[in-house]
Amino acid sequence: MMLNSDQAALDVPAARSGPDPALGAGSGDPGPVLARGPEEPARKEPLSREERRRRRRATAKYRTAHATRERIRVEAFNVAFGELRRLLPTLPPDKKLSKIEILRLAICYISYLNHVLDV
Repeated sequence: MMLNSDQAALDVPAARSGPDPALGAGSGDPGPVLARGPEEPARKEPLSREERRRRRRATAKYRTAHATRERIRVEAFNVAFGELRRLLPTLPPDKKLSKIEILRLAICYISYLNHVLDV
């Protein structure tokens, strides 16, 4: 359905830059509030658990601590892969393998050892 310019003007409210002259100067309506600045008053109701968590995670101190924990976790993960890699037989013994290759080789090697035990 096509609208002419008169119909479109009725459906879409015009943007206002100040008080509406039709309402008069003493209407008491300051217009729409678009954004709150740093002078935002304290909230009356307590923050939800999710909102508190979101605000805490937004701090630089939290992000730095999280990045440190993540580096330690990744390092431990890589050490574990290194240990597993040293237990697997490959030719040449020092061949560089990706993590997925290490896992697949470990699965095959465990299957082989189970087969040897069953025979």
